[in-house]
Amino acid sequence: MPRTFGLFVVTALAEIVGCYLPYLWLREGRSAWLLVPAAASLAAFAWLLTLHPTGAARTYAAYGGVYIAVALVWLWWVEGERPTTWDVVGACVAILGMAIIILGPRK
Repeated sequence: MPRTFGLFVVTALAEIVGCYLPYLWLREGRSAWLLVPAAASLAAFAWLLTLHPTGAARTYAAYGGVYIAVALVWLWWVEGERPTTWDVVGACVAILGMAIIILGPRK
């Protein structure tokens, strides 16, 4: 379980970086060269999804909870905006949903 959670975190970081760099180019006027590492990061994101131990749809559904939590940490550490109480509560609900998907009984 810790390995899977760690893989979810790395996958989320790859997706966030892949989307944040074009944001910097489009909204902040940064160099278009940021699109090169952004594309590489999104390719890594897609590859990382294939490393998860269960079916793609279930993996992606469960991954969403971790993505939300990692995005809020990114908001705080990278963008310098502290998450609100509601942000944290929402992330906890999403993580609970992820745990239900991952830990639920299977045939």
